[in-house]
Amino acid sequence: MKPAPPRPAPFRPLAVGARAVGALALALTLASCGIFGTGDKGDNGSTAEKSGGADPAIAAAAPAELRSYYTQQVNWTSCETGFQCAKVKVPLDYAKPDGERIEIAALKLPAKGDKKGSLLINPGGPGGSGYDFVRDAGTTNISDKVQANYDLVGFDPRGVMRSAPVTCLTDAERDASRAKVFELDTDAGLEAALKENKAIADQCVEKTGPVLAHIDTISAAKDLDILRGVLNDTKLNYLGYSYGTFLGATYASLYPDNVGRMVLDGALDPSISYEELTLGQAKAFEKAISSYVASCQLEQGCPLTGSTENGVQQIRDAIRSAEENPLPSKDGRKVTGSLFVSALIIPLYNNSNWPVLTRALSQAMAGDGTAMMALADFGADREPSGNYTSNSGFAFSAINCLDYPMATDAASLRAEEKDLREASPTLGYYFAYGGANCKDWPYENVRTPAPVEYNGSAPIVVIGTTGDPATPVQWASALRKQLGNASLLTWEGEGHTAYGRSNSCIGNAVNDYLVDGKVPADNTVC
Repeated sequence: MKPAPPRPAPFRPLAVGARAVGALALALTLASCGIFGTGDKGDNGSTAEKSGGADPAIAAAAPAELRSYYTQQVNWTSCETGFQCAKVKVPLDYAKPDGERIEIAALKLPAKGDKKGSLLINPGGPGGSGYDFVRDAGTTNISDKVQANYDLVGFDPRGVMRSAPVTCLTDAERDASRAKVFELDTDAGLEAALKENKAIADQCVEKTGPVLAHIDTISAAKDLDILRGVLNDTKLNYLGYSYGTFLGATYASLYPDNVGRMVLDGALDPSISYEELTLGQAKAFEKAISSYVASCQLEQGCPLTGSTENGVQQIRDAIRSAEENPLPSKDGRKVTGSLFVSALIIPLYNNSNWPVLTRALSQAMAGDGTAMMALADFGADREPSGNYTSNSGFAFSAINCLDYPMATDAASLRAEEKDLREASPTLGYYFAYGGANCKDWPYENVRTPAPVEYNGSAPIVVIGTTGDPATPVQWASALRKQLGNASLLTWEGEGHTAYGRSNSCIGNAVNDYLVDGKVPADNTVC
C-alpha cells in the first residue's frame, strides 16, 4: 500500500498509555507528520535574505516594551534543500521583556508566484513541529494555489524541537520508561507511578532550565505575533490543525485586530476542562474503533470476525492478552498493553492507514507483536536504530501542565477512570489518570479554561470532521460559536482534520478563502 500523505500531529490525551510510566511517558507521542512520512534534510547554509519589521506601521503598533523584538533583523539562510531557515528572538518571560531571551526556529518555503504574504502553520500537538511539517508536508498537504500566493512558514513553538526544547530523558531512558508497567487502578501502582513521574519531572527541570515555566499557549501566541511582525505582515494569516486551533483561537482573542485569514482545522474547544477534553476524546476514539472494525470486516484478510460488536470485543480481548502476556517483537522488546493501545490508536488518525492496522492486528493476534511495536515506535518518533527524533511527548505534557488545571487526588482520579471506562470500554482505562502527570509538576498552571472572545473584523474559518477521534466534531461547532465572526465547515468523513486529506469541497473552500478572501457559507457540509 502506498503510504498516505504526511499528516499534522493531533491533539493527544495526556494519559493515553496509562499503564506505562509517568508524567511524560504517559503521553501518546505522535510525529508531526503522518504515518511513514519522510523529508529531505540537506543543508547548504548559504545566506538567502534578511528581514525585519520594516513597515513602520508594524513597529508603531507593537507594545513599546516589545518593539525591539518586532524590529529585530532576521537572517534567513538556505536550508533543507529548497527552504530558508531563521531564528527569531522572543522574551523568555513576557512579564520581563528586558530579561532573558529564547529563540524560535522557523522554516520558510517561498511562494511560487506573486506573494500575498506569509501563511504561518502549526500542525498540532501540543509539541508538534511546524518546521518539520512544512519541510516534509508543505508541498503535499497545502494546495498549489496557496503555495503560489504565500510563503509557507512553519515554526517550532517554544519548548518544541529547535526552540528552547523541553529535555528530560536519554533515548535509552525513554525506551525503559515506555516499557514499564504500573497498575494505576491499585494504590500501590498509583503511588509507584507518581514517584516515577516526579523523578522524570526533576530531570526535565534540570535539563531544560527556566523556559520550562514559560511554554504555555498564551506565551506561544505572543511569540506568534512577533513572528508576524518580523515577517513584515500587518495581519496574521494562519493555518492551525488540532492543538494549532487552540493556539490560533488564543491568538485571535489576544490580537483581534491583527487577524488576517485564519483556518482552524480539527478544532479544540478552549472552554472545556481537561477532564471534559479527555472524556470527549475517549468517546470519539471508541466510535472510531467501531468505524474501523466495520470497514475492516468488508475487506479480505480482516482478522476480526462476526458482527461489528464482536470485532470490537476481539480488539478488547487482544489488549487484555497483551496486558497479561506481552507480545514478543523481532528486536526482543515486548508489546505491553500500553504499547498495544498506542499502536492501535496511531492509524485511527487517518483512515487511509486502516489497512496498516489490519495487518498489524493480524500478526498480533497470531502472536507476533513486531508490527504493533513498529506502530507504537512511529507514534513515539522512535527510529529502528533506537534514536528518538523529537521531544514532542515531553513538550506535550509540559505544555498541558501549564495550560490546564487538573484533578490530581486519588479519589478524583478513580472517579474519572470509572467515567472513562463507561464512555470507552476499549480504551477508557488508558485515557484515565492524566492528572497524575501534573501532580508533582514544579510549576502551577497559568490558565483556566474559558470560552475565547474574539471581536475582530476578519472572519475565521473553523473546520470539523464527523468521524474525528481526537477533536470531536462538536468542538468545532463550539469554537465557531465562541469566535462569533466565523464560518463553520464540516466534512463527513473519518480521521483527524480535513484540509489536505478530505475532498474538493473542503479543499476549494479553504483555498478560495486563503487566496481570494471568499468566506465559505456558514454551516457548509462537505
